[in-house]
Amino acid sequence: MATLKEYRNIRISKLNKLIELGVNPYPAESHRTKTNNEVIEKFNDLEGEDVVVSGRITSIRSHNKLYFIDLKDASGKIQLYIKEENFPTPEYKDSEIGFNDLNLLDTGDFVEANGKVTKTKTGQISIEVKSIRILSKALRPLPDKWEGFKDIEERYRKRYIDFLTNDEVKKVIDARWKITQNIRKFLWSKGFEEVETPVLQPLYGGTNAKPFSTHFNALDCDFYLRVAPELYLKRLIVGGYEKVFEIAKNFRNEGIDHSHFPEFTMLEWYEAYADYHKVMDLAEELIKYLVKEITGKSIVKVKGKEIDIGKKWERITIEDVVKQYLGIEWGKVTDDEVKKLCEEHGVKTRGAWDKNKALFNLYDKEITPKLSNPTWVIDYPASVSPLAKFHRSKPGRTERFEGYIGGIEIFDGWSEIVSGLEQRERFEKEQKNMKEGDAEAMPLDEEFIEALEYGCPPLGGIGFGIDRLVMFLTDTWAIKDVVAFPTLKPRS
Repeated sequence: MATLKEYRNIRISKLNKLIELGVNPYPAESHRTKTNNEVIEKFNDLEGEDVVVSGRITSIRSHNKLYFIDLKDASGKIQLYIKEENFPTPEYKDSEIGFNDLNLLDTGDFVEANGKVTKTKTGQISIEVKSIRILSKALRPLPDKWEGFKDIEERYRKRYIDFLTNDEVKKVIDARWKITQNIRKFLWSKGFEEVETPVLQPLYGGTNAKPFSTHFNALDCDFYLRVAPELYLKRLIVGGYEKVFEIAKNFRNEGIDHSHFPEFTMLEWYEAYADYHKVMDLAEELIKYLVKEITGKSIVKVKGKEIDIGKKWERITIEDVVKQYLGIEWGKVTDDEVKKLCEEHGVKTRGAWDKNKALFNLYDKEITPKLSNPTWVIDYPASVSPLAKFHRSKPGRTERFEGYIGGIEIFDGWSEIVSGLEQRERFEKEQKNMKEGDAEAMPLDEEFIEALEYGCPPLGGIGFGIDRLVMFLTDTWAIKDVVAFPTLKPRS
């Protein structure tokens, strides 16, 4: 079997032959009139008509003086049926080649075919080709022609090849684009305005996370890649907007696992005069809409289990879910008992000891993976929710929620703090945590506090990762598989 280098050399020799014939193997334009799928879908109207199709060659077969070429474009695949008598003597103008030059074509090449829409004797819709132009000569064969493409890391490094050779992989990415389009459509229909906020920020904030830092040469000062757009979106509410959303690239300098990636896409929206109950209602409506648009039904398969998204989601307090799964009462368990539980389950806490934070970390590690049915967990402790409004009737709690499906957190949101004085107190507690060793604590943002002091209406907000949403909607449970080009460590 020939090596990749040998295959490449053969193709380069064919390229040189085309150039010797006066053929431009890389013309600037195509004259396509129909996509492959249009020809197939509209066959009854197009039969006997001349069309021009373009695409990548995926297969070449020859028999006597006949060629059969499978041509693939983004819409699908069609067969080219080529007989020598249909071909005129080539003039090698405008990248056109003759019948005797078809042996210079390889799988992977892009060509344009002009011919009549017909059916073969076996009933296959085809193009009976009258002329063919080369559009782009490929110098490397597709992997299945030389050594296969089974190495997982190599597939992630060369995703463009993965898309070419694995339709299932491409379907997931196609679904991702469709999901984001439908999110926009849904929110626009609810009166939301799509906005943009800075990616480079002089102060990071909006969530507990470690930032990526960079140096802004023109200003000669350090900046951060945003960890969340939240604080800027809230400034827009202060500025008079009532319903805003952003689909934003966020960056968090943290670990990688099956559901976390340092660079990820997130949707956040904020609605004036809404509380966390109204935000949960709207998020639930959005998910039901997306499931219907993507799958055509209300039932989705999640890790092998069918789940009816159309039903009302369970809402349960974090205290009740901890009691249900761990058998302990949040308000009664002692510090020593919590420390023992954390030790038994290998749960670590950041910074100074805080029982509520420790219980939250225990819940996050031991319980959330078991929340397979759509569930809203609500009313979190204030110490783990520095931007969430205090609960209207539960001291020490906040009006915060998280939404889980398939054991993964999809949503995170709350009734927002709109008092500048209250927000300052929360930020100051975060500063204390930072000094005590919590590397993910938020810095104090004076400009954001100043904005709130100009007045902000009651406000509800939510954030959720598009990547995780795609994982759920496509039943693809590795975040690398729902990102077109996942970040990998350089080979060097």
